[in-house]
Amino acid sequence: MSGQIYHTPVMLEQCLEGLAINPNGVYVDLTFGGGGHSREILKRLDKGHLYGFDQDRDALANVPADPNFTFVQANFRDLKRYLRLYKVTQVDGVLADLGVSSHQIDVPDRGFSTRFDGELDMRMDASATLTAKAILASYSEAELHKIFGIYGEVKNAKTLAQVVVSERVNRPFNTIAEFKEVLNKLAPRGKEFKYFAQVFQALRIAVNDEMGALEEMLVQATDLLKPEGRLVVMSYHSLEDRLVKNYMAKGKFQGEVEKDFYGNMLRPLEPVLRKAVKADEEEVSRNNRARSAKLRIAKKL
Repeated sequence: MSGQIYHTPVMLEQCLEGLAINPNGVYVDLTFGGGGHSREILKRLDKGHLYGFDQDRDALANVPADPNFTFVQANFRDLKRYLRLYKVTQVDGVLADLGVSSHQIDVPDRGFSTRFDGELDMRMDASATLTAKAILASYSEAELHKIFGIYGEVKNAKTLAQVVVSERVNRPFNTIAEFKEVLNKLAPRGKEFKYFAQVFQALRIAVNDEMGALEEMLVQATDLLKPEGRLVVMSYHSLEDRLVKNYMAKGKFQGEVEKDFYGNMLRPLEPVLRKAVKADEEEVSRNNRARSAKLRIAKKL
């Protein structure tokens, strides 16, 4: 399986620039996937080392045979714990390309895409127990309302939750096609695909506890960085981006900023650029996935 087919990396050059690679430094690619970013980082290393994390066992097929590379099959929320096993307590840079890889979307039985029929699965780690099917079958109306409303920013989240709860009494939702039958009745006319995407995003985030994992990862990555070390994070929806932006700018995920006695902001990181970097039109025309990507770069103070 070639890395190129598996997943085309978004804003590759901008990510590498953001990391400001030291050829003898230690780096972490938290979302190894097809290995596109990792392979380019390795080209720039001399005596340095790169650790690639991915919880999806399919990513193993893309691991490069390089003495400067170590693959870790784990969720990036366990970053510090696994690096400790390799006696790594400080790193020069951390890269995270959030979201789902093209490969995961294009494999029907993973259940990530509305384009195919398949099981309502959506697990990034196939050994995890919670699936989208289980959420739709067992979560309360209030819990479903919250998931659709917050994670998917679905306009009629309350109605959708009510319909799911009443429909599942007669028949469970096992497949994408079965669930889409219900979604079709509630989707705004002409905007069906956007609606499906929002609902599927909401379920995927809930299945994989993506927001919880992201918060834990950001704190751990910051702890691991050396002074002046770089944190480079690319996100694909406003929920993730807001979290990353707040944390890099304020050291908080939301709420008030902490200040010292002199009124200086207390924060572990400082944004390198004031605004998020976006892909140019040329890249977006080549790779549609780049359209919604926002890249943020910060350094450890």
